[in-house]
Amino acid sequence: IQCGVNVGLAGFSAPDDKGEWTGFDVDYCRAIAGAIFGDGTKVKFTPLSAKERFTALQSGEIDILSRNTTWTLNRDTALGLDFFGANYYDGQGFMINSKKITGVNSALQLSGASVCVQTGTTTELNLADYFKANKMEYNPVVFEKNEEVNAAYDSGRCDVLTTDQSGLYATRLSLAAPDDHVVLPEIISKEPLGPAVRQGDDQWFDIVKWSFNAMLNAEELGITQANLDEMTASTNPDVLRFLGKEADTKIGTDLGLGNDWAYNIVKAVGNYGESFERNVGAGSPLKIARGINALWSKGGLQYAPPVR
Repeated sequence: IQCGVNVGLAGFSAPDDKGEWTGFDVDYCRAIAGAIFGDGTKVKFTPLSAKERFTALQSGEIDILSRNTTWTLNRDTALGLDFFGANYYDGQGFMINSKKITGVNSALQLSGASVCVQTGTTTELNLADYFKANKMEYNPVVFEKNEEVNAAYDSGRCDVLTTDQSGLYATRLSLAAPDDHVVLPEIISKEPLGPAVRQGDDQWFDIVKWSFNAMLNAEELGITQANLDEMTASTNPDVLRFLGKEADTKIGTDLGLGNDWAYNIVKAVGNYGESFERNVGAGSPLKIARGINALWSKGGLQYAPPVR
């Protein structure tokens, strides 16, 4: 499959030192490849800027956009895209260099600041709304590419960097002096980030939607990469149905896939929680708390319909 990803956002999509793509959004594309081909490596990754991403999907250059993209009404309708849900609930925030700007512990103290922001994003619109609503002035310093935004901030061309909080934590790792930079507490927007496909292909939409639902259901059922084969001998009918081991199951057939489609997803990338922790959570340099991205049964927002 042809998958559009960020050009480089630590924890979400970035090439490693061997040129292999890794990250939370990358795992999702590998999950879909596992469901379809039984092989999570059957993916071609296309790095895209914020400006390029929608055109690439609309034109058919890519099959799916899995690139920390906010699900909005306009994008879900006028742009001809379909979002099936949010694989990561985020919110826009602000980061400052605490050695350069002292005495600031709230975004409400940023009036008159210069703010680096990526153009063509909801981030840019939210920034304008927030400062206007709080009767503050600011000087936007805009760039087309995310790496240009980050470089400008790191070099001191602006006082503040704004983007989704997940992006701020990822960016901080790449700065010259990471410990000097502080993410302020305010979250100024709802940013449900989710993959998107073109409208008009219901079967493809179902496959990408249920590949994500499978990752959530696997976590809820306690199915992991490590115990996957052991779980095929479970006596739990929900587990057996999920893994395609229940007698007369046709779950895979309904999707146009084999009955081992969900098994192959977990084999390729693990369940949702494993992917989260490995890429952006406790097991990663970002160390982002699960928070509202926990399962519904753990007090979070992630909830999937059952595989049955």
